[in-house]
Amino acid sequence: MTPADERDEGYVNVAEVEIDAVRPARSGFVLTGRGSDRADYRLEVELEMPIDQRTRQVMGEMLAQSDWRVLRRAPQPLRPRRPKSARKTLT
Repeated sequence: MTPADERDEGYVNVAEVEIDAVRPARSGFVLTGRGSDRADYRLEVELEMPIDQRTRQVMGEMLAQSDWRVLRRAPQPLRPRRPKSARKTLT
């Protein structure tokens, strides 16, 4: 089963990003790439544990070969906007 098959209801696809470059950062990695919407994306991955240089190199190589799918679920459904004529005016 692919991650796309495991999506929970209510999640909306925000971006699909093909990673072009990975560079090490102080406590993780910075990934850059182009989304399916042709926009440029920057993803910052922060690790909460130290890793040795060899592990950092292997992780960087793996991340450079990855594609990312970003999904979002709002804490509550968005309410449709009411037309201005239906809004009450305060006087």
